[in-house]
Amino acid sequence: MADQTSAAPPPSQGQRTAEAREAFTAHLNSVGSHVDADLQSRAKDIHANSAAIAKQEGDVSKQTATLSKQSAQYQKLADDSRGKLKEIGDVQNWAEMIERDLMVVEETLRLAEEEAGDEANGHGGSGSRRWF
Repeated sequence: MADQTSAAPPPSQGQRTAEAREAFTAHLNSVGSHVDADLQSRAKDIHANSAAIAKQEGDVSKQTATLSKQSAQYQKLADDSRGKLKEIGDVQNWAEMIERDLMVVEETLRLAEEEAGDEANGHGGSGSRRWF
């Protein structure tokens, strides 16, 4: 008896090429799907981060405006305080000048009273003291 096998005839060259092409295409689609999924995930993250950054940018802008207003208020307060301190310094200088003048007047009166007392006691009204 002859050995009869029910083997299928070997595929033709065209059929093998078509199968290889299909396998390669399936592999590319699989790799592409994986890469595409990663890229889509990254794109979603970038979009979400972009929105968060835009919100933060708005918050920083508002905070900067508030800080600018406060800075202007503090600068005005510092300028006003500097002016008031200058006025206090002017008043202190004026008070010191008045005090010196009063001391001169007090010393002058003391000397005049001494001389008047010396003259009343007869201790020489000859004008031995000189006034400048």
